Amino acid sequence: MTQPTENLPQSPLSPEPENKIAEFFNFSALNTDFRTEVLAGFTSFVTMAYILIVNPGILSNAIFLNESGDLFGELVVATGLSAALATLIMALYAKLPFLLAPGMGINAYFAFTVVLGLGIDWRVALAAVFIEGIIFILMTVTNVRSKIVEAIPDAVKHATTAGIGIFISYIALKGAGIIVASEATFTTLGNLRSPQPAMALLGLAITAALFSRRVTGALLWGILGTALLAWVFGVSPWPSGFMAIPQPPTDLFGQAFVGLGEIFRINFWEMISIIFVFLFVDLFDTIGTLTGLGAKAGYIDENGKFPGVEKAFMADAVGTTAGSVLGTSTVTTYIESASGILEGGRSGFTALVASALFFASVLFIPLLQAIPTFATAPALIIVGVLMMSGASQINWDEPADAIAGFLTIIMMPLAFSIAEGLAMGLIAYPLVKAFQGKTSETTIGMWILASIFLLRYIFIS
Repeated sequence: MTQPTENLPQSPLSPEPENKIAEFFNFSALNTDFRTEVLAGFTSFVTMAYILIVNPGILSNAIFLNESGDLFGELVVATGLSAALATLIMALYAKLPFLLAPGMGINAYFAFTVVLGLGIDWRVALAAVFIEGIIFILMTVTNVRSKIVEAIPDAVKHATTAGIGIFISYIALKGAGIIVASEATFTTLGNLRSPQPAMALLGLAITAALFSRRVTGALLWGILGTALLAWVFGVSPWPSGFMAIPQPPTDLFGQAFVGLGEIFRINFWEMISIIFVFLFVDLFDTIGTLTGLGAKAGYIDENGKFPGVEKAFMADAVGTTAGSVLGTSTVTTYIESASGILEGGRSGFTALVASALFFASVLFIPLLQAIPTFATAPALIIVGVLMMSGASQINWDEPADAIAGFLTIIMMPLAFSIAEGLAMGLIAYPLVKAFQGKTSETTIGMWILASIFLLRYIFIS
């Protein structure tokens, strides 16, 4: 456990800046300190730095110029800058330790369904993301999104924390090759004698040892240690370089506005459907992520409310809008922020550190690219273990809590979506309460959410 700032010796070179930072981010009330926040920010950033490579790789399937060829380099810059800007807003406006970046899953929908599947020009697709962001800003200003969070039952909120823990552990196990796809059983144990799974398991042992000994920065040292071992033993190539001048996103910047001019030429109902899916997935992924992270960080009060959550929603909404202008798909809050929270990050300074690293990251792509995916798996698995504590807060003797909570937890990894797990829990809770004859224990908001999800499953594939 870290000590509060006031119990630590101040640097003789810069006590005043640290004091001002501590005061602005309210370190004393949050029981945190400068060193802990810096470490947490760096840990969260390293854990999700993969997005700088993965997002451009997905979007470059659909976003390219025939006359100029590949825009991968520009997409890397757009990804880094959109993440940095949105996380900066989260840091300074919401003052929460959450990181944002272009969302996984929704970027694949953007590339493979909207652009390649439906034949929508990528500029028009960016315009749809821009419109979604504007709608989210309006929903945040009018407090609609906060009301949705308040309508979520406590059991589902606690289950969301546990479900996210299993979900990110599942992603980590899959990315490391510890589990693999199987036609017979859908997933099965991978070949643990293969270099990458073996190295991931070795990294997990190292990380678990450091964590069990309560070594500060255990998750971060686990990531870096695993990467270093992978380089030394030739499992993953050494970094090709340290720094490189990035390619400015000149061909991407502002193309969403070009798409706005073309959007009215698209079939109206088809475009409405596209915008709705962007809106739906982002809304409930963000709600689920913020609810789970907020519960884990201790921000949700005894009444089940998350004070200040509307500011986090605003960071998400502005990030999505700005990201579309920069040239990337929907920006959302990342579950990997849990790694920094579990390192002790509690204030917006964690996000501020990560934002600065995102800004700088566009200069260090060769180094970041060399950290293999399996090197981050040990940290994410440990995060999943710790987030399972949310399940202990559920009243398993109460049928509505138990059924809704279980469906929320189990569907997140199996459906590979936070939103789908949340949907199942929100549908189940008021229905089971009604079966019990306890509709007085539900709210109109719960029934509205359940109805929205049911209609979505009935009418939208």
